[in-house]
Amino acid sequence: MYYGYGYGYGNDGWYVIWLILMVACFAFAAWTQASVTSNFKKYSRVMTRRGITGMQAAQAVLRANGVTGVQFARISGNLTDHYNPRNNVISLSAGVYDSNSVAAVGVAAHEAGHAVQYATGYGPIRLRNAIIPVCNFGSRLAWPMMVIGLVLNTASLIGLGVLLFALATLFQVITLPVEINASRRALQALESTGLLTRDELPMARKTLFAAAMTYVAALATSLVQLLRFILIFLSRNGGGRRRG
Repeated sequence: MYYGYGYGYGNDGWYVIWLILMVACFAFAAWTQASVTSNFKKYSRVMTRRGITGMQAAQAVLRANGVTGVQFARISGNLTDHYNPRNNVISLSAGVYDSNSVAAVGVAAHEAGHAVQYATGYGPIRLRNAIIPVCNFGSRLAWPMMVIGLVLNTASLIGLGVLLFALATLFQVITLPVEINASRRALQALESTGLLTRDELPMARKTLFAAAMTYVAALATSLVQLLRFILIFLSRNGGGRRRG
């Protein structure tokens, strides 16, 4: 007799473990987001002794690495800062572009770090760009394939959904070292150029570390979700059926 799907070789204990892990991931993600907001707000009130703005700090990071031709744009929003390699533009939010706070300098320097990565042909970021189309495709189709496979009770479709979701997770795996490396480049440049003092650097480091942890949380959540998909696939593929 068939008693249900199971979540791994017919053992519902796997589902409990997955649920605990998922709740932990959500809690961790909430904490990291709160940490980013808290650190940015805290160090936005600390003005740099050099009085440089975020935009000026980003320019200095580029100069320190011999990178030219990068343009800057002021955009709306809060912590919406990003670098677009397609048009070679660093977009900084109003709270970063014109601010001379330690937090603003750290965030802007981080985005400049991404521009340096592209200019120097940093391996992981080139790999990430190469797989973006495939990962986007996988992200869009993973859930539909899983749902269709479950409705039709077709293990092959469920397996395809697992594979597609794994591709989307791979993107996050590669993104994490890219973000960490951009922050490392930023902090090294800020230190070597003397834009931040010895007591200001730890503040910028805390701001960037908090931002990096959001990527860790996103990766952890994606990995736990992937675990769930794999267990469902194993169950529907015959491993989780119990007869009596």
